[in-house]
Amino acid sequence: MLFAAVLAAVIWPLQPGQPNWAVFGLLLVFHIAALALPLHLEVQRQGILVSAGEIPFILALFYLPPFWVFVVRALAGLVVYAYRWLSRKIQLHKAVFNLANTCCAVAAAALLAHTIGVGAASDPRTWVTLLSSAMVYLLVTALFLTAILSVTQGRRSLDELLHSMGSSLIIGGINAIVGILILLTLSATPWALVPLIVLLVLVFAAYRGYSNLVRQRRALADLNDFTQSVAQAVQSNRLIDIMTHRLREMLNAEVATVWLRREKRFPAILLSAYMDSEGLLDTTPVPRELLDSVLASGQPLLVSRKIGDPAYREQLRAADGKDAIIVPLRSGKIAYGCLAVANRLGGDLNGFGPDELALLETLAAHAGVAVENSRLVDRLRFDAYHDALTELPNRRRTMAVLEQSISITVPGEIVAVMLFDVDGMRDINDSIGHASGDKLIVEVGRRLKEAAPPAAHVGRIDGDEFAVVLRMPDTAAAVELAAEIRGALQQPCLLGSLNVDIDCAVGIAVHPESGDNADELLQRADVATQTAKNVSSGVQVYNAGLESGSVRRLGLATDLRRAFDNDELHVYYQPKISLGTRQLVGVECLARWRHPTHGDVPPEDFVPVAEHTGQLGRLTEFILRDGLSRVHGWDGEGHRLNVAVNLSPRTLVDTDFPQLVAALLDEYRIEPPRLTLEITEDGMVGAGGKAPETLRRLREMGVRLSVDDFGKGYSSLSYLRRLPAQEIKIDRGFVQGMATDEGDHAIVRAIVDLARHFRMTVVAEGVESEMTLSLLSEIGCDIAQGFYFSRPLPPDRFAAWMAAQQGPGGDGRRTGRLRAV
Repeated sequence: MLFAAVLAAVIWPLQPGQPNWAVFGLLLVFHIAALALPLHLEVQRQGILVSAGEIPFILALFYLPPFWVFVVRALAGLVVYAYRWLSRKIQLHKAVFNLANTCCAVAAAALLAHTIGVGAASDPRTWVTLLSSAMVYLLVTALFLTAILSVTQGRRSLDELLHSMGSSLIIGGINAIVGILILLTLSATPWALVPLIVLLVLVFAAYRGYSNLVRQRRALADLNDFTQSVAQAVQSNRLIDIMTHRLREMLNAEVATVWLRREKRFPAILLSAYMDSEGLLDTTPVPRELLDSVLASGQPLLVSRKIGDPAYREQLRAADGKDAIIVPLRSGKIAYGCLAVANRLGGDLNGFGPDELALLETLAAHAGVAVENSRLVDRLRFDAYHDALTELPNRRRTMAVLEQSISITVPGEIVAVMLFDVDGMRDINDSIGHASGDKLIVEVGRRLKEAAPPAAHVGRIDGDEFAVVLRMPDTAAAVELAAEIRGALQQPCLLGSLNVDIDCAVGIAVHPESGDNADELLQRADVATQTAKNVSSGVQVYNAGLESGSVRRLGLATDLRRAFDNDELHVYYQPKISLGTRQLVGVECLARWRHPTHGDVPPEDFVPVAEHTGQLGRLTEFILRDGLSRVHGWDGEGHRLNVAVNLSPRTLVDTDFPQLVAALLDEYRIEPPRLTLEITEDGMVGAGGKAPETLRRLREMGVRLSVDDFGKGYSSLSYLRRLPAQEIKIDRGFVQGMATDEGDHAIVRAIVDLARHFRMTVVAEGVESEMTLSLLSEIGCDIAQGFYFSRPLPPDRFAAWMAAQQGPGGDGRRTGRLRAV
C-alpha cells in the first residue's frame, strides 16, 4: 500500500484539475460492476474467474486525468474487496493485497499513458497507447502476484501461475480491444452508451445461461464416466484409487477422501487423492468432527466460509480449509463411511455450492451400490492385505513388511525370510477333500503364529506356502528357530476322524547376504525350500550354489527353441506287450533331447521348461506327428500297432487341441481308437472333480484315454467312476515292488480288479523281471511294458527289434520269448 501511495503522489501533479464528475461516476459504477461480476470460465476442468475490468479502465485512461484514473479504480476495488471481506468470501490479508496490487498496477499504467500521450479517439497512436497501458496493468499485477506466491507457496504454485498467465494476458488484451471499440463508438455519439449497456447486459446473461447449460451437460457426462470407471474398478480391485481420483477431477477439488469406519476386526480406512499426487495418502484436510457428524446423522454436509454451522466453519478454518462437502456412503439404510471433497480450485471466489453437493450425493449413491454389490466393504478394510482363509497377511502385505524391514539396517542383526512349504497338500485334497485341506491350512497358520516369536511377521503367500519375516542375531539362530517351528508344525492334526501327519520344508534367505530387495529374497527362499525337500533336516539356507539348477532351466528354455530347428529332439518308442498272447500290440512315444553341451536332457527337465515358456504345444505336436507317421509307415510293412502319447495337463487347457489331433489322424489315415492319450489323474480330473471339456471332445472322436501313473493321485472309487478313460496305467512304483512287497502286490491286484469292474484295460509299466511278468499274468493284467521287453528305442532300432520278434513266416507273431534289447 505504501508503494501505491508513492505512485499516486507521483502522478498527482501530472495533470491537475477536477474530472468531469458525471463521467467519473459512470466509470466508477462501471468499474464496480466489472470487478463484482466476474465471468467463470473452465479450461481443462480448471476454473478461471475473468474480470472485464480492462474495458472501463481503457475508458478511464481516455476520459480522466491520471490521478483520477487511480482514484476511480482504487474506490471500485475498495468497495468490492470490502464487500467480499465482510461477506467472508475472502480473507482480510488477501483483500488488502489485491487492493494494493490493483492500485500499483493502475498507477504504473496511468503514468505510461500520460508519458506517451493520449490523443483523439480515432488516432491509431491512441489505440496503441491505451492497449500498451492495459498490458502494463496486467503485467504489474502478475509480477506482484508472482512475487508473493514464490515466497508463500513455493516453486510449484509459481509454475502454475506462469502457466495460466498466458491465458490471462490474452483475455485482458481482448477486453482492452473491446474497450477501444466502445471508445470509438462513444466518440461518434454519447448516446451509443445506452445500447452498449444493453448489449453488455444481454451478453453477460447469455453467457451465464450458456455456462450453466455446459455445466449440466458435463455433469451428466461425468456421471456416466464415473459409473463406468467404478464398474471397471470393481473388477480390478482398485475401487478406492480410481473413485477418489475421479471425484477430485470431476468436482475440481484439491483433495477427495474416502473414510470407512472401524467395524469388528477391520480397522478404519482413511485414504485421500491429492491434486499433485498419483497415489493415495492417509491424511485429509477435512476435520474428523465433520466426518463423524455426517456418519452419525446420515445427512450430507456443505461447509464453507459463509455456509454451514458456525462451529463447523470454525473447525474447517482451523484446519486451513476453504470449503468441503461430505456425504455418507450407505449400504441400504446404514451409513458405513463418507465421501468428501475439499478446497475447490479456482481461488477464493470459486467455491462449492448446492449443485456440487447434489452431484456428489449422486456419485456417492453409485459408489455405495458398487461397494455393496461387490462386497468390497470388508475387502477394502481387510482382504486387500490378508488371506481370506487363514486371515493371515497375504503376499502383498508380506512383501511390504519385508521391504520395510530391509530398508532399516540394525547393527548386529539380519532380516531372515523363512519360507514354509507344507508337504502332501495335494494328496490330502484328493483323498479326503478340499474342505479338509482348507482346515489343515488354517491349522498350519495357527501353529505358525503361535510358534513364531511375537515380533515376527507370519503370512500366507501361496496355496501351501507360508512366510515368516523377522530380525535375528545371525543365520545360525535363524536355522535353529526354523527347526523349532518346523517341529511344532509336525504334530499330528485331527481332520474329522483322521489323524494326519504334517510335514514341511523350510527355505531361509537372509538380508543382505541373500539379496537386496523383497522379491529377490523371497525368490531365493523358494529356491532353498526346493532343496530343503531333499535334505534330512528339512531346513536349508540359501546359497549361490542352489541357483545352478534354476539357471540351467533358464538356459534350457532358449536352447529348447533352437533344438526344434536343429533336429536335436527325437521320439523313442517302447513296446507294449499283450500278456494274454505275448504279442506286440502297441508302442509308447517318448521324447528325447540330445543337447550339444549337456548331453542327454531328461524329459522331467525339459518338459516343465516347455510348459512354462509356451513351447508345450509345439512339443506335443512334434511327438504326435512323429508317432502317427511311424505307425502309418509300419502299417505299410504289415505291423499294425497302436500308439500312446503322454499329455501334460496344461495341454487340456487348449481348446484347439482336439482339432489338431483330428487333423493329424486324418493326415496319416490312422483310426482314432488306435491312438491312446495318457494323462495323469490330476490332469484327468479338473476343478470341482469334473473332467475338462477337451477330454470329452477327444473321447467323442474315438481317441482312447488312459489314466497315467494310477495310484499316485486321486485313486478313489468315486473319481474312477467319473474318469472319461478306457485304460488305467499302474504306476511303476507299485509294479516294480510287487514281487517283493506284499502291500504293492495287493495294491496292483486291487487296481486290476477295480478296472475289470469298470471294463477298463490295465497297463503295467516298469516290468523288469520274469517274476513280475508272471504275477501280472496271474492277476489278469492286460498289457505290460518295461525294460524286461525293451528300453525305449529310436525308430530304426525299434524296427530291428520288431524284426527279431517275428516268426519264420513273417506274420508278426513271436517264435519264442520276447527278448530285451
